[in-house]
Amino acid sequence: MPCSLNFSFLLPQAGVGQRPLNLTFHFLDCSGHRSCRDSTEQCPGLEDSSQALPLASTPAAGSNMENWRSLVSTVPAQKLDEFIQQQLRPYESCEKQIGETVGAICTILLGDSVPLVQDVAVGGCYGRKTILRGDSHGTLVLFLHGLKQFRDWAKPQQDILHKIMDQLEDTRRRQRLPHQWETSRTSSGVSITVSTRWQKVIFEVLVAFDTLGVSENPTPWLYRELIRSMDETNAPAGKFAVCFTKLQKKFFDKYPPKVKDLILLMKRWCQQCHRKWPPSEPLPTYAVELLAVYAWEQGCGAEDFDIAEGVRAILGLILQWQQLCVYWTVNYSLEDETVRNRLLHKLCSQRPVILDPVDLTHNVSGCLPQAHLQVEARSWLTSLSSTPAWNVLAAPLFMTPGHLLDKFIKDFLQPNKDFLEQIRKAVDIICSFLKENCFRHSITKVQSTVKGGSSAKGTALKTGSDADIVVFLNSLNSFPSQRTYRSEVIQEIRKQLEACQQQREFEVKFEISKWTAPRVLSFSLKSKDLSESVDFDVLPAYNALGQGKCTLRAYAELINLYESSDIAGGEFSTCFTELQRDFIISRPTKLKDLIRLVKHWYKQCERKMKPKGSLPPKYALELLTIYAWEQGSGMNDFNTAEGFRTVLELVTKYQQLCIYWTVNYNFEDETTRKFLLTQIQRTRPVILDPAEPTGDVGGGDRWCWHLLAKEAKEWFSSLCFRDGRGSPIQPWKVPTIQAPGSCGARIHPVVREMLSDRSHFLGWQC
Repeated sequence: MPCSLNFSFLLPQAGVGQRPLNLTFHFLDCSGHRSCRDSTEQCPGLEDSSQALPLASTPAAGSNMENWRSLVSTVPAQKLDEFIQQQLRPYESCEKQIGETVGAICTILLGDSVPLVQDVAVGGCYGRKTILRGDSHGTLVLFLHGLKQFRDWAKPQQDILHKIMDQLEDTRRRQRLPHQWETSRTSSGVSITVSTRWQKVIFEVLVAFDTLGVSENPTPWLYRELIRSMDETNAPAGKFAVCFTKLQKKFFDKYPPKVKDLILLMKRWCQQCHRKWPPSEPLPTYAVELLAVYAWEQGCGAEDFDIAEGVRAILGLILQWQQLCVYWTVNYSLEDETVRNRLLHKLCSQRPVILDPVDLTHNVSGCLPQAHLQVEARSWLTSLSSTPAWNVLAAPLFMTPGHLLDKFIKDFLQPNKDFLEQIRKAVDIICSFLKENCFRHSITKVQSTVKGGSSAKGTALKTGSDADIVVFLNSLNSFPSQRTYRSEVIQEIRKQLEACQQQREFEVKFEISKWTAPRVLSFSLKSKDLSESVDFDVLPAYNALGQGKCTLRAYAELINLYESSDIAGGEFSTCFTELQRDFIISRPTKLKDLIRLVKHWYKQCERKMKPKGSLPPKYALELLTIYAWEQGSGMNDFNTAEGFRTVLELVTKYQQLCIYWTVNYNFEDETTRKFLLTQIQRTRPVILDPAEPTGDVGGGDRWCWHLLAKEAKEWFSSLCFRDGRGSPIQPWKVPTIQAPGSCGARIHPVVREMLSDRSHFLGWQC
């Protein structure tokens, strides 16, 4: 039923005291009326209050469009997507209205009434589709018929610009357009403001030389001309960047919408940080936009992702500001000598370096007050400490010149002392647990534990704390018993870990195995003694070598089992973990650094190509690196770029590879000799595990070596394989087949003859 309420107020009135004001409010029962129930659809920013975040509401008409009450760094990680939707993205209706107005302006500028304009490009935040709700900016770039080169544009164009604006306004008056905008002219330039109730975009109007013309992609000639014009006019870096507005828009158009959301979030955070600092110039955020794109490309690449993980990656890059070296080669490359020399000069200059992807002369990193941002970044990272982050390096490997690879390894790949201490503590915790808590009331006993994996070999990477522990048990007294009972052992270890967790000695999080009878127990460990969680692989195994480390007996037993059953090659490699570890750990430090570099490259390939097929194991690349060094250098000190180039060269020749060592097994024993002769005649590539002769980690056609080879060929154009002067770096001369007399490969005469015949038949050169 309708009802009404009467209110009476006393309002002050100048000169006459107070006067009464009577108001009557009438209320109607509209609960069943659709237009009332769905009224929020007509008003942007009005959401269901029961679902909305406790954030700032839509600004009232006439108020400042920027909303600063909701600090980005205080929003919970799981609410960031909702925050972006409710607070940062422009309303669709506003975007549409502004887009129609901008379209009308461009139509006039390209019409007959404005004959000077050849083309128009919309740039800046608006053109990149990274404008925030409220007040934002863009550029309206007019390409003129009379500008044919960069130097033409360098001349004053103010009079021409004012003439064009006169023609624009005159046409608007004559055509009586419904679209509204405001034009502002000052001594410093011209701007056009387009507004709606909830959005305002100020477009700076600029004139420029059209670098692309009718073509879609720039040519090396264009960038040679840019460099020449910069040198001749002594122009500051980025002076001609506006001429590349079309390219800039094209660069950002290819990224998915959620990357733009990540950019919006980081821009709002930067703006809020900027308000805390002393008054200064407006904060240019183009560098932050590029940093967000780079972080996504290097660390994720998926269209849908966790925004909080992206934030952590970007904040981590800001904390490494003095090491940043970021650029793209989508528009310019290393093929042209002039461009290559300027690019190398830029990349070798003082860090940070964030090159504009459309203008190689423009390092945009100097625009941001990094010291202030780093303070705020540390604060925000603290609140996101439970969120994982993408693994993104401050300088991508592909873009690192060859003479800087050693520095790259030191800065980004070598683990620091804290990491190594973290691993040591974690291993001690698990080893103590295995010896003291596991199998306490069982006849099964732990004989010994062996630390394996990259941390034991001395080839661990800085990112990702991982540790492998092989557990030798008295109940696993043969290869078959390991195969039969290891899943039961794993279940018992897991059960005991869960019991210890309940006693709050430490926390474990188990990885769900896809195998019904798993060979390994994978979990992450948290403890009061560790600053962060450590990932573990625990592998139960038969102690095949025994106390005397007798390899001859162990290999004979293994080969006999392999030939008489259906076991896969390398299934019992865990039994020989000590030999695998010792084979690598004794190598020179610089070789282990080269292995780190190859592993980092492999991880990048793995992330990129995992959906396409199964890549060969990482261990195969480690062995290939050792082989390349043995055959090509053998020195403690060598050129890292040459070694890296050699490994990739061998990857491209995978169909010819036949590599093995005789440091643990050889051709002297008849059983071993017959087996090895069979192994090295398998389908190439053949890369035998030096610790376990049944393990062919080359695998023939088992793995997708062709994918890795394709990627390796693409990397030949990388800066990694050019020296400081831009000259190509050549690989070492290394045979694809293990050569007689090589380091660690004492080849039996029968094998030498066989390999020689096979190589001659296939046309290979050793």
